[in-house]
Amino acid sequence: MNIQEKIKKWIEETLEIKGDFVLAHPKDIKNGDYSFFNHSSKTENELVEVLNKNKIPEIDRVEIVGKFINLYLSKKFFANSIEEINKQKENFGKNNSLLGQSASAKGFGEPRKIIIEYTNTNVLKPMHIGHLMGNVIGESISRIVENNGAEVKRNTYEGDVGLHIAKALWGILKLGGIIDGNISDKAKYIGEAYALGANGYEDDESIQKEIIEINKKLYEKSDEELLKTYEWGRKVSLDHFEELYKKLGTKFDFYFFESEIAEESLKIIKEFLKKGLFEESDGAIVFKGEKFNPKLHTRVFVTKQGLPTYEAKDIAHAIRKYDEYKSDKSIIITANEQNEYFKVMLEALKEIKPAIANQTEHISHGMLNLTTGKMSSRKGNIITGESLIIDVENFIKEKISDRKFSEKEKDEIAEIVAIGAIKYSILKQAIGGDIIFDFDKSISFEGDSGPYLQYTAVRANSVLEKVKKLEHTLQVSKSDFDTWNTTELERYLYRFPEVIERAGSEYAPHYIVTYLTELASLFNRFYAQEKIIDQEDHNSPYKIALTQAVAHILKTGLYLLGIKVPKRM
Repeated sequence: MNIQEKIKKWIEETLEIKGDFVLAHPKDIKNGDYSFFNHSSKTENELVEVLNKNKIPEIDRVEIVGKFINLYLSKKFFANSIEEINKQKENFGKNNSLLGQSASAKGFGEPRKIIIEYTNTNVLKPMHIGHLMGNVIGESISRIVENNGAEVKRNTYEGDVGLHIAKALWGILKLGGIIDGNISDKAKYIGEAYALGANGYEDDESIQKEIIEINKKLYEKSDEELLKTYEWGRKVSLDHFEELYKKLGTKFDFYFFESEIAEESLKIIKEFLKKGLFEESDGAIVFKGEKFNPKLHTRVFVTKQGLPTYEAKDIAHAIRKYDEYKSDKSIIITANEQNEYFKVMLEALKEIKPAIANQTEHISHGMLNLTTGKMSSRKGNIITGESLIIDVENFIKEKISDRKFSEKEKDEIAEIVAIGAIKYSILKQAIGGDIIFDFDKSISFEGDSGPYLQYTAVRANSVLEKVKKLEHTLQVSKSDFDTWNTTELERYLYRFPEVIERAGSEYAPHYIVTYLTELASLFNRFYAQEKIIDQEDHNSPYKIALTQAVAHILKTGLYLLGIKVPKRM
């Protein structure tokens, strides 16, 4: 039970009221550490008397301002919380809020099984910055949910069949076929080939016919040379994606492919066509979503040519995914342009496999654009995830060019800080809205940025490194608290578990970003005002312990966002 839960229980028992009140942190810290609206029928004097009479040790005093009851935590509580943070280290903030909620659990204590799908790329097409955005969000949510006690499996669903493959292969053949080189060069070449094929398909009817013929040959597996080129391109794409996943800190548990479920999807749709769920329309098989919900629309599940669409394959994919991992919840993360699509697909799934549909949640994010505008893989001006990372790395290298680091150190720092800058920019706002990535603001070492948090963590770590060299104790004796005036830092650090739990229940990493940014600001102010290492100051051990607590929470919080901390900056 964390302190917030303990106080809430104390209020309920002391004032004999139900839990229909909100225990929140006042915006102004002068108004206490917790505050709630008075729903009790007791007078002001009666409230003060009963609360003070039954006061728990963690509460120092109670004040009533109008209809609000403000609670101030004790100095001893804050001292103990610093001690607890430094004892638990990276485990501080972990909780069991997602234990015992499993539909298959035999009893309390079993973790809820959650499978999270994100970064659904298409082979023979570049991994663009939209996929990068999905990866950043998906990985952070996965880590946060794990920290709240769930068993998490990560999966990606790769598009390895369809017309986009034929467009890319047409382009590859026109550009000269299979090439040698490193993975990045080959991936870039495939991206150029796709743009060539996509433009040709839209602009030239004869090219369109050629691409359709390539697609037919691929489906029939009737052209060995074409299949050889396809297998080469598929491997290049998958190897390149894996390089980027590693750089971004993602390791998937399951890799599912669209090509594996075409036959099964047709079987499912035809079975439920006979049952009346689907209908024939102009030679195609459709699902009329508006019959089940007036806000939905009709979508094609099997084309006139008898081929399953994304909709049909997503039905089979959802069932396959559950068969592979008996989850209690399935989360799918995509761009919000697929919102209406998922509503119809999940409605159809609800009629086929209601249990799977009911446990599935679609989380959508906005688009990631640069200040230069939108992108298009057809036009060839697509911004790949790799190119954005490289551009930000180069931008950072310019900023640290005068630092006394080796070239190897500069490369390592640039990569860690670049990825941190990009991830922070994506995660700092609530999921759903579009984001415009600004190079200058994103790599600022001051204020609202990933590098600012990384720099603060490095600063705290550097203080602790100096302490080790001085062989100065990191243990805090109780006597050190007597003359120490509690700062805003202590009054902020203990809140971290509450933030993690809220971020986990709402799938909202931005709560952690906001918390860490404020924590960094408070620590940097503390760092500027206090001499932390001072062997003549009896408060120095406490200030060191406080710094250590900040370092632990920054490290843990940044990990939950998928952001690493460099050794030096």
